[in-house]
Amino acid sequence: MNDLVKTIPHRPPFLFVDEVDELREDGITARRTLRADEFYFEGHYPGNPLMPGVLLCESAFQTAAIYLVKRMEGAGVDMANRTPILSRIMEAKFKNMVRPGEAFIIDVSYTKTMADFHFLKAVIKREDGKTAVTLEFVLAMIKAEA
Repeated sequence: MNDLVKTIPHRPPFLFVDEVDELREDGITARRTLRADEFYFEGHYPGNPLMPGVLLCESAFQTAAIYLVKRMEGAGVDMANRTPILSRIMEAKFKNMVRPGEAFIIDVSYTKTMADFHFLKAVIKREDGKTAVTLEFVLAMIKAEA
């Protein structure tokens, strides 16, 4: 996790990626294991805890941000003081639930870049191979204003 916090600005309890499994030219694969004591399970839902779909999506956005930072650094771009900003979500489909104690794999694929906007796709699968979420989205890596 130490390498992750050096790459993106997210911090616990709002960091939803545990480790990167593979960094590829065209994307990245990461994973997350849910602990029973995650803060959101207390209210989502008592007696039947589920990871909120929006947080599953957030895990894809964070994984994509890690990919973009590594890709842009590799191209010689200074990533100091840049923040990943979500600018669009398209085609999000929620297919299976993820519960405490389960792990899931986040696979993000790069599609294209237009100006400062990076188009990506993600598939999030539970460890049993069932797809939990598919989505397409756009991130921008915005430089902080002085």
